[in-house]
Amino acid sequence: MRPGPPEPSREWYARHMTQSSETGYDVIVLGAGPVGENIADRAVRGGLTAVLVEHELVGGECSYWACMPSKALLRPAEARRAARQVGGAGEAVTGPLDVPAVLARRDSFTSNWNDAGQVEWAEGAGISLIRGHGALTGVREVTVTAADGSTTVLTARHAVAIATGSGAAVPDIDGLRAARPWTSREATGARKVPGSLAIIGGGVVATEMATAYAGFGTKVTVLARSGLLSGMEPFAGELVAAALRELGATVLLGTATTRVTRTADGVEIRTGDGATITAEEVLVATGRTPRTSGIGLETAGLTPGDWITTDDTMRVPGSDWLYAAGDVTHRVLLTHQGKYQARAAGDVIAARAAGAPVSDAPWGTHVATADHRAVPQVVFTDPQVASVGLTAAAAREAGYRIRVVDYDLGRVAGASLHADGYTGTARMVVDEQREVVLGVTFAGPDVAELLQSATIAVVGEVPLARLWHAVPAYPTVSEIWLRLLETYGRPTR
Repeated sequence: MRPGPPEPSREWYARHMTQSSETGYDVIVLGAGPVGENIADRAVRGGLTAVLVEHELVGGECSYWACMPSKALLRPAEARRAARQVGGAGEAVTGPLDVPAVLARRDSFTSNWNDAGQVEWAEGAGISLIRGHGALTGVREVTVTAADGSTTVLTARHAVAIATGSGAAVPDIDGLRAARPWTSREATGARKVPGSLAIIGGGVVATEMATAYAGFGTKVTVLARSGLLSGMEPFAGELVAAALRELGATVLLGTATTRVTRTADGVEIRTGDGATITAEEVLVATGRTPRTSGIGLETAGLTPGDWITTDDTMRVPGSDWLYAAGDVTHRVLLTHQGKYQARAAGDVIAARAAGAPVSDAPWGTHVATADHRAVPQVVFTDPQVASVGLTAAAAREAGYRIRVVDYDLGRVAGASLHADGYTGTARMVVDEQREVVLGVTFAGPDVAELLQSATIAVVGEVPLARLWHAVPAYPTVSEIWLRLLETYGRPTR
């Protein structure tokens, strides 16, 4: 049997259902992940009634199969490596990683795939919950089919919001689906660690899971047709590839997978150059696909299976009642950005329902402006990669006249204290015409905590002349800001 998280039984669902006799609400939200929860919460805070419709676990992908369990798998080995990079502490770190303890700690963060705590939160927030599969069946109408086949027809007085998220995409590779590959769910929910793991893909899931499993002692092979972290600054993928190899992983760049076969011992993978790779398991990490099939999109004139387009208030163009937020919109496939969209959506639904003013100009209260050019992201590899805003390539493509400033993070006093032999790079992309920061990327140990300062600089379009007065404390890694500004030089205005 393939390892994975335990699936709740129908009896468990029945015990944990919050099944209201009400069928009319101000807002109906399809999907009770963090995005759906935030839409409903903001609507209720705005004086409306809201119901969540969910057929899996309340809390969604992030809580049980993505953000939380993946970081719980990564952190113990990262902490062990970090200690070994500090003289005096490294000598005290002996023995191998306790993998069963890591998995048990992961289980605690997923609440053992039990969503009772999330259900309790929803009830406390005044949000109703109906278990089952929801689908649009009319204007402001949703039909929910429960596990026993019974149906409930819900009506919304003001809005229906779709927050059904995305699932792992499985590419059309010969034999791949028949080989029963792991997706991110199986990788983060594994009950035991395989001796060897092949990973198809080079993005965030691929690199994070390669880091985690290599840290467990698994023999990891990464097959990345387009390189690692290709949407980020080039040095980020290069540093991560080097670190994975140092952990013992094999990283094959520019390598296409042509066939996958499940064997008695695991899987056999054929590559475009004719090589054959064997492993106990294969993880597919090649992107996401929208969960929009079977939810009645055709009722609203949309195409089932497609991503849903919205305006910046998260409303579907041509409709005065249908909204969408999170992965399903394909704006930004990140939990924190989906929650940002959800806050805008819940607030604007409440404002429109009350006939209150709507602040929908760029950077207004009711819009998700940051989605376009100010998105923060952390890749929890080792070294970490933290970025916000535009890369140099994206800024040039957008027509900006830019200057790129790079600096060796290891030369900052705080970094040298943080870890012996600290290796990392920082890049600042500056709009030379306005002398504001368009984008920042950090790659190095524990750089995630540097990101919010960069995000504020980008979102606030803080002039470089003013940033000179934001003095970083000494000796911290944040002193990188001073070094970047010194390298750029004093602004002209």
